[in-house]
Amino acid sequence: MTAKRMALEIGMGTDVRGGDSTKAAARALRDALWRNSLSIAKALGQDPKDMQVDIRIGVPNPETVRHEEVLAVVPYGTPQLTVVAGGLEMPNEDNSDVMLLAHAAVIVRLDVD
Repeated sequence: MTAKRMALEIGMGTDVRGGDSTKAAARALRDALWRNSLSIAKALGQDPKDMQVDIRIGVPNPETVRHEEVLAVVPYGTPQLTVVAGGLEMPNEDNSDVMLLAHAAVIVRLDVD
C-alpha cells in the first residue's frame, strides 16, 4: 500500500502576550484540526488511529517550541512534527512585550491501494 494525501488543513495561532512559541503553535494546530471532522478513514474501512498526521508549523524561533506539548493536541493517528522559521512577531509600542503568530499546515495521509 501507498500513503496518499487525504486532507490538508491550515491554521493560525497566537500568543498575545509573552511570545510563547509553543502556545502559539498548539493554538495554530487546534485551529487547523478543530474545524473539521475527518471521516475518510472509516469511509475506507480503516481506523482513524491509522492516519499519518504530518504537522508543519512556522514560528519566528523554531528551536523554542516544546514538541511534546504541541503533539499532545493531536487526537488520533501517528503525528510527526516539523517546526520551521516563519510566523510573525509584533512588538508592543514600548518593546516590552511581543505578540507571536504561528502558522500550521496539517497533511493527513492513509495507506490505500
